[in-house]
Amino acid sequence: MEKTEKQKMLAGELYLADDPELVAQSKQASRLLRIYNATTEEQKPQRQQILQELFGQVGQKLTIVPPFHCDYGSHIYAGNGLYMNYGCVILDCNVVEIGENVLCGPYVQIYAAYHPTEPEIRLSGRELAAPVKIGDNVWIGGSAIICPGVTIGDNTTIGAGSVVVKNIPANVVAAGNPCRIIRHLT
Repeated sequence: MEKTEKQKMLAGELYLADDPELVAQSKQASRLLRIYNATTEEQKPQRQQILQELFGQVGQKLTIVPPFHCDYGSHIYAGNGLYMNYGCVILDCNVVEIGENVLCGPYVQIYAAYHPTEPEIRLSGRELAAPVKIGDNVWIGGSAIICPGVTIGDNTTIGAGSVVVKNIPANVVAAGNPCRIIRHLT
């Protein structure tokens, strides 16, 4: 039996994002995000309820300051104590795992989605996605970009404005474009 476009997407294979199943799931996420982004700080229970419906998994004490944007939401698995400041974006065309007590500054961008580098394939409309994993107790500074397929280890700090293109181990401070280890924590 041939894989669906969603199965291909989650397997890291070329897929068509304009597949009816994926379009319907994206529209559902857009509807929930429109409601979420219109809430106020007094509506914390409503925000939590929307995130529970949107995400694949939601931990306790979750705070995401609107506006927030994602592709599907259902591929985001967030642990307890996640805090995301204004303007964060998660392109969850593959699984995005976020550990416990993760702090994200404003405008952090987490990308599981990417496009083929070969122009002929790119022009066919096919896309790619690779999972992203962020460990526990990670702090990601404002405007950092986490690229597809990256893992960030526990207790790590990613400096503001960094572009993380490869795995970063646990217990380090890393920054820059491309992001590199600045120092190891004791």
